[in-house]
Amino acid sequence: MGNLYLEEIKKLYEDQLLTAIVPFWIKNSLDKEYGGYMTWVDFDGSLLSTDKAVWMQGRGLFIYSRLYNEFKKNEDWLSMAESGYKFLKNYCIDTDQRLFFRMTRDGKPIIKRRYVFSDVFAAAGFMEYYRATGVKEAYHLSLQCFKTVYDVFYGNLSLSPKTIGNTWNFKNHSLVMIMIDLCKTMRLADTSYDYDKIISDSIFQIKNHFYNQEKKCLLENVGLHGEYEKDIPEGRLLNPGHAIETAWFILDEALQKNSEKDISFALELFDNSLALGWDKKYGGIFAFLDSENKPPLNLEWDMKLWWPHNEALIASLLAYQATKDDKYLKIHKQLNDYCMKYFLDLENGEWYGYLHRDNTPSTSVKGCIWKGPFHVPRFYMYSLKIIENLLK
Repeated sequence: MGNLYLEEIKKLYEDQLLTAIVPFWIKNSLDKEYGGYMTWVDFDGSLLSTDKAVWMQGRGLFIYSRLYNEFKKNEDWLSMAESGYKFLKNYCIDTDQRLFFRMTRDGKPIIKRRYVFSDVFAAAGFMEYYRATGVKEAYHLSLQCFKTVYDVFYGNLSLSPKTIGNTWNFKNHSLVMIMIDLCKTMRLADTSYDYDKIISDSIFQIKNHFYNQEKKCLLENVGLHGEYEKDIPEGRLLNPGHAIETAWFILDEALQKNSEKDISFALELFDNSLALGWDKKYGGIFAFLDSENKPPLNLEWDMKLWWPHNEALIASLLAYQATKDDKYLKIHKQLNDYCMKYFLDLENGEWYGYLHRDNTPSTSVKGCIWKGPFHVPRFYMYSLKIIENLLK
Protein backbone atom coordinates (compact mmCIF):
# COMPACT_ATOMS: atom_id res chain seq x y z
CA MET A 1 0.00 0.00 0.00
CA GLY A 2 2.50 2.61 1.22
CA ASN A 3 2.80 6.07 -0.26
CA LEU A 4 0.26 5.58 -3.04
CA TYR A 5 -2.47 4.89 -0.49
CA LEU A 6 -1.32 7.80 1.69
CA GLU A 7 -1.41 10.19 -1.29
CA GLU A 8 -4.98 9.12 -2.07
CA ILE A 9 -6.09 9.52 1.55
CA LYS A 10 -4.38 12.92 1.81
CA LYS A 11 -6.35 14.27 -1.16
CA LEU A 12 -9.57 12.74 0.15
CA TYR A 13 -9.16 14.15 3.65
CA GLU A 14 -8.16 17.62 2.48
CA ASP A 15 -11.24 17.80 0.31
CA GLN A 16 -13.60 16.52 3.00
CA LEU A 17 -12.18 18.76 5.74
CA LEU A 18 -12.41 21.91 3.64
CA THR A 19 -15.68 21.24 1.78
CA ALA A 20 -17.83 18.92 3.94
CA ILE A 21 -16.74 19.41 7.55
CA VAL A 22 -15.55 22.90 8.50
CA PRO A 23 -18.04 24.74 6.22
CA PHE A 24 -20.91 22.77 7.79
CA TRP A 25 -20.15 24.21 11.23
CA ILE A 26 -19.33 27.71 10.00
CA LYS A 27 -22.64 27.86 8.16
CA ASN A 28 -24.87 26.23 10.77
CA SER A 29 -23.47 26.80 14.27
CA LEU A 30 -22.18 30.38 14.47
CA ASP A 31 -24.34 32.66 16.62
CA LYS A 32 -23.95 36.03 14.93
CA GLU A 33 -26.01 37.80 17.60
CA TYR A 34 -24.54 36.58 20.90
CA GLY A 35 -21.34 34.87 19.77
CA GLY A 36 -20.26 31.29 20.29
CA TYR A 37 -21.57 28.10 18.73
CA MET A 38 -24.98 26.42 18.70
CA THR A 39 -24.25 22.77 18.01
CA TRP A 40 -27.69 21.16 18.37
CA VAL A 41 -28.34 20.61 14.67
CA ASP A 42 -30.16 18.11 12.49
CA PHE A 43 -28.73 16.33 9.43
CA ASP A 44 -29.16 19.41 7.23
CA GLY A 45 -27.81 21.86 9.79
CA SER A 46 -31.20 23.16 10.94
CA LEU A 47 -31.25 24.11 14.63
CA LEU A 48 -32.83 21.76 17.16
CA SER A 49 -31.95 23.91 20.18
CA THR A 50 -30.21 27.23 20.74
CA ASP A 51 -28.68 26.19 24.08
CA LYS A 52 -24.89 26.03 24.13
CA ALA A 53 -22.65 23.40 25.67
CA VAL A 54 -19.70 25.16 27.29
CA TRP A 55 -17.20 22.46 26.48
CA MET A 56 -18.22 22.84 22.82
CA GLN A 57 -17.31 26.52 23.03
CA GLY A 58 -13.84 25.51 24.19
CA ARG A 59 -13.57 22.72 21.66
CA GLY A 60 -14.68 24.94 18.79
CA LEU A 61 -12.31 27.68 19.91
CA PHE A 62 -9.48 25.14 19.87
CA ILE A 63 -10.34 23.72 16.44
CA TYR A 64 -10.71 27.05 14.62
CA SER A 65 -7.57 28.43 16.27
CA ARG A 66 -5.58 25.29 15.44
CA LEU A 67 -6.79 25.40 11.83
CA TYR A 68 -5.59 29.00 11.62
CA ASN A 69 -2.28 28.22 13.34
CA GLU A 70 -1.29 25.11 11.44
CA PHE A 71 -3.17 24.93 8.14
CA LYS A 72 -3.88 28.36 6.69
CA LYS A 73 -4.20 31.94 7.88
CA ASN A 74 -7.87 31.96 6.94
CA GLU A 75 -9.62 34.98 8.40
CA ASP A 76 -12.97 33.15 8.46
CA TRP A 77 -11.46 30.56 10.80
CA LEU A 78 -9.98 33.25 13.02
CA SER A 79 -13.33 35.04 13.09
CA MET A 80 -15.02 31.82 14.20
CA ALA A 81 -12.42 31.42 16.93
CA GLU A 82 -12.91 35.01 18.10
CA SER A 83 -16.65 34.47 18.41
CA GLY A 84 -16.17 31.42 20.63
CA TYR A 85 -13.50 33.21 22.63
CA LYS A 86 -15.72 36.17 23.46
CA PHE A 87 -18.73 34.05 24.43
CA LEU A 88 -16.61 31.76 26.57
CA LYS A 89 -14.87 34.53 28.51
CA ASN A 90 -17.88 36.82 28.83
CA TYR A 91 -20.52 34.31 29.95
CA CYS A 92 -19.21 30.86 30.83
CA ILE A 93 -16.91 31.44 33.82
CA ASP A 94 -18.54 31.35 37.25
CA THR A 95 -17.49 33.51 40.21
CA ASP A 96 -15.33 30.66 41.57
CA GLN A 97 -13.47 30.67 38.22
CA ARG A 98 -14.87 27.26 37.31
CA LEU A 99 -16.88 26.95 34.12
CA PHE A 100 -20.53 26.18 33.63
CA PHE A 101 -21.60 23.24 31.46
CA ARG A 102 -24.68 24.48 29.63
CA MET A 103 -25.87 27.98 28.78
CA THR A 104 -28.81 29.64 27.13
CA ARG A 105 -28.13 31.22 23.77
CA ASP A 106 -27.72 34.66 25.34
CA GLY A 107 -25.35 33.47 28.05
CA LYS A 108 -27.43 32.57 31.10
CA PRO A 109 -26.17 29.50 33.00
CA ILE A 110 -28.36 26.40 33.04
CA ILE A 111 -26.14 23.58 34.37
CA LYS A 112 -22.84 23.43 36.24
CA ARG A 113 -21.41 19.91 36.63
CA ARG A 114 -19.00 18.44 39.16
CA TYR A 115 -16.63 17.43 36.34
CA VAL A 116 -13.90 19.69 34.96
CA PHE A 117 -14.12 18.91 31.25
CA SER A 118 -15.52 22.35 30.44
CA ASP A 119 -12.38 23.73 32.12
CA VAL A 120 -10.15 21.28 30.19
CA PHE A 121 -11.33 22.40 26.78
CA ALA A 122 -11.49 26.06 27.73
CA ALA A 123 -7.83 25.85 28.79
CA ALA A 124 -6.89 24.25 25.47
CA GLY A 125 -9.02 26.66 23.45
CA PHE A 126 -7.75 29.79 25.19
CA MET A 127 -4.10 28.71 24.77
CA GLU A 128 -4.53 27.88 21.10
CA TYR A 129 -6.27 31.24 20.56
CA TYR A 130 -3.37 32.94 22.31
CA ARG A 131 -1.01 31.22 19.85
CA ALA A 132 -3.12 32.56 16.99
CA THR A 133 -3.52 36.13 18.20
CA GLY A 134 -1.05 36.93 20.96
CA VAL A 135 -3.94 38.20 23.12
CA LYS A 136 -2.54 38.06 26.67
CA GLU A 137 -5.98 37.84 28.23
CA ALA A 138 -6.48 34.50 26.49
CA TYR A 139 -3.16 33.26 27.87
CA HIS A 140 -4.08 34.16 31.45
CA LEU A 141 -7.55 32.67 31.11
CA SER A 142 -5.99 29.44 29.84
CA LEU A 143 -3.73 29.21 32.90
CA GLN A 144 -6.68 30.02 35.16
CA CYS A 145 -8.67 27.13 33.72
CA PHE A 146 -5.67 24.82 33.72
CA LYS A 147 -5.03 25.43 37.42
CA THR A 148 -8.49 24.08 38.24
CA VAL A 149 -7.84 20.94 36.19
CA TYR A 150 -4.35 20.54 37.64
CA ASP A 151 -5.60 20.86 41.21
CA VAL A 152 -8.34 18.28 40.66
CA PHE A 153 -5.90 15.91 38.91
CA TYR A 154 -3.42 16.02 41.78
CA GLY A 155 -6.04 16.04 44.55
CA ASN A 156 -5.46 19.64 45.65
CA LEU A 157 -9.09 20.52 44.91
CA SER A 158 -12.02 18.35 45.90
CA LEU A 159 -15.26 18.74 44.02
CA SER A 160 -18.63 17.54 45.27
CA PRO A 161 -18.48 13.72 45.56
CA LYS A 162 -20.39 11.51 43.17
CA THR A 163 -21.06 8.83 45.79
CA ILE A 164 -21.92 8.76 49.48
CA GLY A 165 -19.03 8.63 51.95
CA ASN A 166 -16.27 6.12 51.30
CA THR A 167 -18.51 3.29 50.09
CA TRP A 168 -16.96 3.54 46.63
CA ASN A 169 -13.39 4.67 46.07
CA PHE A 170 -13.14 4.67 42.31
CA LYS A 171 -11.06 6.86 40.06
CA ASN A 172 -11.99 7.35 36.42
CA HIS A 173 -9.78 7.08 33.36
CA SER A 174 -11.18 10.12 31.51
CA LEU A 175 -9.32 12.94 33.26
CA VAL A 176 -6.06 10.95 33.37
CA MET A 177 -6.06 10.42 29.61
CA ILE A 178 -7.19 13.91 28.67
CA MET A 179 -4.36 15.47 30.70
CA ILE A 180 -1.90 14.08 28.16
CA ASP A 181 -3.51 15.89 25.25
CA LEU A 182 -4.20 19.06 27.22
CA CYS A 183 -0.59 19.34 28.39
CA LYS A 184 0.68 18.87 24.84
CA THR A 185 -1.36 21.93 23.85
CA MET A 186 -0.37 23.99 26.87
CA ARG A 187 3.37 23.47 26.47
CA LEU A 188 3.30 24.83 22.90
CA ALA A 189 3.10 28.34 24.35
CA ASP A 190 3.71 28.10 28.09
CA THR A 191 6.34 26.99 30.63
CA SER A 192 4.44 27.73 33.86
CA TYR A 193 4.09 24.03 34.67
CA ASP A 194 6.28 21.00 34.11
CA TYR A 195 3.95 19.63 31.44
CA ASP A 196 6.29 16.76 30.58
CA LYS A 197 6.09 15.52 34.17
CA ILE A 198 2.30 15.76 34.23
CA ILE A 199 2.17 13.72 31.02
CA SER A 200 4.55 11.16 32.54
CA ASP A 201 2.38 10.93 35.66
CA SER A 202 -0.68 10.34 33.49
CA ILE A 203 1.02 7.63 31.46
CA PHE A 204 2.22 5.96 34.66
CA GLN A 205 -1.36 5.72 35.95
CA ILE A 206 -2.64 4.41 32.62
CA LYS A 207 0.04 1.72 32.43
CA ASN A 208 0.03 0.70 36.09
CA HIS A 209 -3.51 1.37 37.32
CA PHE A 210 -5.98 1.36 34.44
CA TYR A 211 -4.42 -1.21 32.11
CA ASN A 212 -5.21 -4.72 33.31
CA GLN A 213 -2.30 -6.94 32.29
CA GLU A 214 -4.22 -10.16 32.84
CA LYS A 215 -7.23 -9.13 30.76
CA LYS A 216 -5.18 -7.02 28.31
CA CYS A 217 -7.73 -4.23 28.48
CA LEU A 218 -8.00 -0.65 29.72
CA LEU A 219 -10.58 -0.22 32.48
CA GLU A 220 -12.66 2.93 32.78
CA ASN A 221 -12.88 2.77 36.57
CA VAL A 222 -10.42 1.32 39.10
CA GLY A 223 -9.73 1.60 42.80
CA LEU A 224 -7.58 4.47 44.02
CA HIS A 225 -4.46 2.33 43.63
CA GLY A 226 -5.55 0.50 40.51
CA GLU A 227 -7.60 -2.27 42.12
CA TYR A 228 -9.72 -4.30 39.72
CA GLU A 229 -13.28 -4.10 41.07
CA LYS A 230 -14.68 -6.95 39.01
CA ASP A 231 -17.73 -7.55 41.21
CA ILE A 232 -19.25 -4.19 40.19
CA PRO A 233 -20.43 -3.37 36.63
CA GLU A 234 -18.65 0.00 36.74
CA GLY A 235 -15.42 -1.77 37.65
CA ARG A 236 -15.71 -4.02 34.60
CA LEU A 237 -16.63 -1.22 32.21
CA LEU A 238 -14.61 -0.94 28.99
CA ASN A 239 -14.82 1.96 26.58
CA PRO A 240 -12.91 0.88 23.45
CA GLY A 241 -12.98 4.39 22.00
CA HIS A 242 -11.37 5.91 25.09
CA ALA A 243 -8.76 3.17 25.17
CA ILE A 244 -7.87 3.76 21.51
CA GLU A 245 -7.77 7.53 22.02
CA THR A 246 -5.45 7.00 24.97
CA ALA A 247 -3.26 4.75 22.84
CA TRP A 248 -2.65 7.42 20.23
CA PHE A 249 -2.14 10.15 22.84
CA ILE A 250 0.64 8.03 24.35
CA LEU A 251 2.01 6.95 20.97
CA ASP A 252 2.23 10.53 19.70
CA GLU A 253 4.11 11.57 22.83
CA ALA A 254 6.35 8.51 22.74
CA LEU A 255 7.32 9.18 19.12
CA GLN A 256 8.28 12.75 20.02
CA LYS A 257 10.35 11.53 22.98
CA ASN A 258 11.66 8.43 21.15
CA SER A 259 10.52 6.25 24.07
CA GLU A 260 10.60 2.64 22.88
CA LYS A 261 8.84 1.38 26.01
CA ASP A 262 5.91 3.74 25.61
CA ILE A 263 5.74 3.10 21.87
CA SER A 264 5.51 -0.62 22.55
CA PHE A 265 2.85 -0.14 25.23
CA ALA A 266 0.77 2.19 23.05
CA LEU A 267 0.83 -0.28 20.16
CA GLU A 268 -0.22 -3.11 22.47
CA LEU A 269 -3.03 -0.97 23.87
CA PHE A 270 -4.26 -0.04 20.41
CA ASP A 271 -4.07 -3.59 19.05
CA ASN A 272 -5.90 -5.11 22.02
CA SER A 273 -8.53 -2.38 22.31
CA LEU A 274 -9.43 -2.50 18.62
CA ALA A 275 -9.57 -6.30 18.67
CA LEU A 276 -11.90 -6.22 21.69
CA GLY A 277 -14.07 -3.41 20.36
CA TRP A 278 -14.50 -4.43 16.72
CA ASP A 279 -17.89 -5.90 15.82
CA LYS A 280 -17.00 -8.98 13.80
CA LYS A 281 -20.55 -9.33 12.47
CA TYR A 282 -21.44 -5.85 11.27
CA GLY A 283 -18.16 -3.97 11.50
CA GLY A 284 -17.52 -0.83 13.52
CA ILE A 285 -16.45 -0.28 17.12
CA PHE A 286 -18.78 -1.02 20.02
CA ALA A 287 -19.50 1.85 22.42
CA PHE A 288 -19.02 -0.18 25.62
CA LEU A 289 -18.03 -3.68 26.71
CA ASP A 290 -17.65 -5.68 29.93
CA SER A 291 -14.22 -7.00 30.89
CA GLU A 292 -15.71 -10.31 32.10
CA ASN A 293 -17.97 -10.69 29.04
CA LYS A 294 -21.06 -10.05 31.14
CA PRO A 295 -23.91 -7.84 29.93
CA PRO A 296 -22.55 -4.26 29.86
CA LEU A 297 -24.07 -1.76 32.24
CA ASN A 298 -24.74 0.75 29.46
CA LEU A 299 -27.84 -0.01 27.42
CA GLU A 300 -26.31 1.67 24.35
CA TRP A 301 -23.28 -0.64 24.53
CA ASP A 302 -23.68 -2.06 21.00
CA MET A 303 -24.17 1.29 19.23
CA LYS A 304 -21.50 2.65 16.90
CA LEU A 305 -20.55 6.24 17.79
CA TRP A 306 -18.62 8.54 15.48
CA TRP A 307 -15.75 9.54 17.75
CA PRO A 308 -14.17 6.11 18.55
CA HIS A 309 -13.76 5.66 14.81
CA ASN A 310 -12.12 9.08 14.51
CA GLU A 311 -9.64 8.07 17.21
CA ALA A 312 -8.97 4.65 15.66
CA LEU A 313 -8.20 6.22 12.28
CA ILE A 314 -5.63 8.55 13.88
CA ALA A 315 -4.18 5.68 15.94
CA SER A 316 -3.73 3.41 12.93
CA LEU A 317 -1.80 6.11 11.02
CA LEU A 318 0.44 6.78 14.02
CA ALA A 319 0.98 3.04 14.45
CA TYR A 320 2.10 2.86 10.83
CA GLN A 321 4.41 5.83 11.39
CA ALA A 322 5.93 4.02 14.39
CA THR A 323 6.34 0.62 12.74
CA LYS A 324 6.06 1.00 8.94
CA ASP A 325 4.04 -2.22 9.19
CA ASP A 326 1.50 -2.43 6.37
CA LYS A 327 -0.98 -4.14 8.68
CA TYR A 328 -1.77 -0.73 10.14
CA LEU A 329 -2.52 0.75 6.73
CA LYS A 330 -4.83 -2.21 6.11
CA ILE A 331 -6.54 -1.49 9.44
CA HIS A 332 -6.81 2.18 8.44
CA LYS A 333 -8.38 1.25 5.11
CA GLN A 334 -10.90 -1.05 6.82
CA LEU A 335 -11.85 1.70 9.25
CA ASN A 336 -11.90 4.38 6.57
CA ASP A 337 -14.11 2.34 4.22
CA TYR A 338 -16.52 1.69 7.07
CA CYS A 339 -16.69 5.36 8.11
CA MET A 340 -17.06 6.72 4.60
CA LYS A 341 -19.93 4.31 3.99
CA TYR A 342 -21.91 4.74 7.21
CA PHE A 343 -20.94 8.02 8.95
CA LEU A 344 -19.98 10.57 6.30
CA ASP A 345 -22.70 12.67 4.66
CA LEU A 346 -21.19 14.37 1.62
CA GLU A 347 -24.54 15.76 0.49
CA ASN A 348 -25.28 17.78 3.63
CA GLY A 349 -21.84 17.83 5.25
CA GLU A 350 -20.31 16.39 8.41
CA TRP A 351 -20.76 12.90 9.91
CA TYR A 352 -23.76 11.27 11.50
CA GLY A 353 -23.00 10.57 15.12
CA TYR A 354 -25.00 7.55 16.19
CA LEU A 355 -25.63 4.20 14.51
CA HIS A 356 -27.41 1.07 15.65
CA ARG A 357 -25.37 -2.11 15.76
CA ASP A 358 -26.38 -2.98 12.18
CA ASN A 359 -25.08 0.45 11.07
CA THR A 360 -28.47 2.01 10.40
CA PRO A 361 -28.76 5.57 11.79
CA SER A 362 -30.15 5.82 15.30
CA THR A 363 -30.90 9.51 14.82
CA SER A 364 -30.47 12.08 12.08
CA VAL A 365 -28.68 14.65 14.26
CA LYS A 366 -25.25 15.91 13.28
CA GLY A 367 -24.70 17.78 16.54
CA CYS A 368 -25.88 17.98 20.13
CA ILE A 369 -24.47 18.72 23.58
CA TRP A 370 -21.93 15.89 23.03
CA LYS A 371 -21.15 16.23 19.32
CA GLY A 372 -19.92 19.37 17.65
CA PRO A 373 -16.93 20.83 15.80
CA PHE A 374 -14.28 18.72 17.49
CA HIS A 375 -13.64 14.99 17.00
CA VAL A 376 -14.34 14.92 13.27
CA PRO A 377 -12.29 18.00 12.24
CA ARG A 378 -9.57 17.03 14.73
CA PHE A 379 -9.35 13.60 13.09
CA TYR A 380 -8.87 15.14 9.65
CA MET A 381 -6.33 17.71 10.88
CA TYR A 382 -4.19 15.26 12.82
CA SER A 383 -4.39 12.65 10.07
CA LEU A 384 -3.21 15.12 7.44
CA LYS A 385 -0.25 16.12 9.61
CA ILE A 386 0.73 12.48 10.13
CA ILE A 387 0.41 11.74 6.41
CA GLU A 388 2.51 14.78 5.52
CA ASN A 389 5.24 13.56 7.88
CA LEU A 390 5.11 10.08 6.39
CA LEU A 391 5.29 11.34 2.81
CA LYS A 392 8.36 13.42 3.61
